[in-house]
This record gives sequence, structure tokens and C-alpha cells, in this order.
Amino acid sequence: MHTTKENIQKLLDKQQKTMQMGGDKALAKQKASNKLNARERLNLLFDPGTFRELDMFVSHRCDNFGMEKIEIPSDGVITGHGLVNGRNVFAFSQDFTARGGSLGEMHAAKICKVMDMALKSGVPCIGINDSGGARIQEGVDALKGYGDIFFRNSRASGVIPQITAIMGPCAGGAVYSPAMTDFVFMVKNTSFMFITGPDVIKAVTGEITNQEELGGAMTHNSKSGNAHFACESDADAIDQIKILLGYLPANNMEDPPILESDDDPWRLCPDLDGIIPDSPRMGYDMRDVIKSVVDDGIFFEPHYFYAQNIIVGFAHLAGRSVGIVANQPTVLAGCLDIDASDKATRFIRFCDSFNIPLITFVDVPGYLPGTNQEHSGIIRHGAKLLWCYAEATVPKLTVVTRKDYGGSYIAMSSRHLGADMVFAWPGAEIAVMGAQGAANVIFRKEIAAAEDQAAKRAEMIEDYEERFNNPYVAASRGYVDAVILPSETRKRLVDALEVLSTKSESLPPKKHGNIPA
Repeated sequence: MHTTKENIQKLLDKQQKTMQMGGDKALAKQKASNKLNARERLNLLFDPGTFRELDMFVSHRCDNFGMEKIEIPSDGVITGHGLVNGRNVFAFSQDFTARGGSLGEMHAAKICKVMDMALKSGVPCIGINDSGGARIQEGVDALKGYGDIFFRNSRASGVIPQITAIMGPCAGGAVYSPAMTDFVFMVKNTSFMFITGPDVIKAVTGEITNQEELGGAMTHNSKSGNAHFACESDADAIDQIKILLGYLPANNMEDPPILESDDDPWRLCPDLDGIIPDSPRMGYDMRDVIKSVVDDGIFFEPHYFYAQNIIVGFAHLAGRSVGIVANQPTVLAGCLDIDASDKATRFIRFCDSFNIPLITFVDVPGYLPGTNQEHSGIIRHGAKLLWCYAEATVPKLTVVTRKDYGGSYIAMSSRHLGADMVFAWPGAEIAVMGAQGAANVIFRKEIAAAEDQAAKRAEMIEDYEERFNNPYVAASRGYVDAVILPSETRKRLVDALEVLSTKSESLPPKKHGNIPA
């Protein structure tokens, strides 16, 4: 029988051995690749001294292909919980130094355990992916492990925030779990995500590519939209995750934390009175509008590089977390297209899931025309935007800054889709279409019959603009609640958020809706 001292020493020895992870050589290789190791990442994520590791001594039980002779420290993944900026979080971090971080039966079981505990506790779950993929020697047990994780991603969706950091390879079936989480962070030049790698693509299709081009951070941030953030390093990604968590509640039954702010809630924004160009053909940066209105000009923006004709992001107004959706006039004139619709839809549904009020800044001339958009499904993708605004029950505020035409007027959080308060700037144009197009349709015969058709067209355009290209017709119907000075935007939004903070609205009882694909 061992003495107490011997038992304690045995524990300390086992802990020390496990903490060595894949060994000095593997750790040095990880460092040479400009990557932190799994434990370093968790130490950066959690407040000092608060991380509590679970299942340190779990090991695989595979005896195929000589695996019974191979020891994998912590079975290639470190799991546990701790505090992030004083708030409870569960996390797992795959260890590429231990058998390439490959996922087997027990590796997956460890991940599933922290996911289950996060869901039961009602706190966020963060996954740090750095893995060579399924552990082939374990066969269908590894595939089962992925399925178990996907099942939990689905069950936790909309209940607790789920955040993924890709900090190395993520290939094959492994990519689907990140795609099912709320936000995906990638690191430039060291993280990759694809279903089939460059070698398989070359063998099957003859197409030549490389990891970075196929599935690097900028590829997924700018082209596919599979990732929301492209970070400069592992440490930068972890810093960004901490910032994101600051805008979010722990779960769907809580409200986001309210921060103290020294920024006067009722201050004016005089720069906004001159931000709209005199020419309707000229653009302006909608981010300038957003940053002028929100607390301290701080705007945290996911999907910065993707579908840049629309902007989404988080900010605070009088200390309250808000989600912002805005057209960007400097890109495609702010038109809505397939990618923009998808980008906004996912963000709106996230905010609605986690009780984050929505503010929409509108300057949109319509949906982007073209056969490519039509054939690629702009109807069903555009319908998503209508759907999610109508579905959202959080406070919804809308500010029309300039153009607001046609179907896109309805889509961008109009009163008719449930916006609680709609404000318009004095130069806002709310109509079926722009004056030139409308005049050509409505007054076609008059223009054709005129001796000076150009002069007649100009006269009719001016007439249409006077009648309809303003916010007052919509205001006279109650579709716009107030026409406001641009400089008043911040204080009107703050007042509206305050009065709507007790808003209570629920959807009809149903299992779930069937959102357009």
C-alpha cells in the first residue's frame, strides 16, 4: 500500500508527464510554425490562475494497427473551464503536438463533455481547432465522435454562444462543427479549412491550388464567408474573442451586460448633418455614421472582408450592447445581393437569439440586378432577409439615411416587418424606385409626346422627386415615426432603446419555421 506522500507524488508525476504534451521536439516544431501550443492558447484565453482542466488523464482505447502501444497525452485535446474577464466559459483546445491533434473516440468524448456542461451551465463554449482530422486507426468510432459533436452544436445553437478559433489545419468532417458555431476566427498564414485538400483536388479534377488559396484565413473571410475574423496571430485571435464575449450574454435567458460609459448618451453628432453628398450618385462611408453614433466610436465588425456592400457588427449605446446592420454606399452602391443577404441574415438571427437589440442604417437602391444573381437564387436568399427581420422579437430600430427603394425598402427592417421605431433623415428618399426610373415609366407618353423630350423628362423627374422622393409620404402614413436631424440620431436611438428595454413579444407556438434555403 502506498503512503499518502507517495500517492501525491504519483499524481504530480503523472501531471508533469501529461503537461509535456507531445514532447520537446513536437513543441519546438509548433513554435517554429509561428503557432502557440494548446496550453499556451488556453492560458491566454482565461484569466490568470482560473483555468481548471478536466479529463487530463483520459486515454484512447484503440488497439488497431499497433495503437495499443502508442500513448497520446490527454488524447490530443485539453478541456476545462475558467473565467474570461471574470465570466465563466468552457473551452477545449486541440493539441497538434500529440498525434497531430487527431480526433478519436475519447478525444471527441472529452469535447462533448465540456459542450454538455456548458449547455447545462448556460455559459459560452469556445473551441480551438488544430487537428489533422479523424484518427484513421479508430475508423467508425472517430466518425461517431464527429457526429456526437455536430449533434451538440445543433442543440446548443441559440442557447449559448459557440465560438470557434481555427489555429491550424481543419479538414474533412472537422470543418462542419466550426460552420455550425456562431463565429469563426482564423489566423492568417497558419490556419486552413477545407473539405478536400489540394492533393485530392488535383487528383480528381486536375485543378492546381495550395492550402492558403484553397482554405486560408483570407479566402474564407473574403470569398466563402465561412470565417468572420482574419487575425494576425494566435494571440490576436484570442484577444478578439475576448472582445466579442464582452458584447454577449452568457446564454439566451440573459440580457447582455450593460457597461458604464463616459460618452454622453444625449450628445449631438453635428458631423452627420453634412455627411450625405449633394449628388445622389456619390457615396459616403456608412462606418463614419455608425462610429459617430455609438459609444466612444467603437464598432466591432465581424465579416469585414465579406459581402462588403453590407456591414454588420456590435457596439454599445449608453452602455447597452446592440447589433448593427447597415448598407454600405461605397460598395455596389449599397445594393443587396446574395452574399449580403446571407451575411445579414445570420447576424440578425444571432442577435435575436441572444437578446441583443438591432439597429439598421438604411441607404439601399435595391437588389443587385443580373442573370448571375437571379440564377444563383437571389429570390430565396433575399427572402431570408425578410424572414429574419420579421422573425426577430428583440427591439428593432431603423434609421433611413438616404435611398430606400422598392423591395429592399421592405427588406431593410421596415415598419412592415416589425420594426419598432423608424427614423428618417430629412433627405431620405422612400419610394418604389428612383425618380429617373419612375418618371420614365409613369410619364412615358407625356415625354414621348413632348417637343423637347429631355426638358420634359427633367420636369417629370423633378415632379416625382417633389412628390415621393422624401420621407414625408411615409411619415404621413405612420411608416416613419419621426423625421429627425442627422445630428440627433444618437440621442433618439438611446431614448428608443431605453423605452423598448422592456419590450415583450413572442412568436406563435411552433416547432420551428422553415426558413428559405
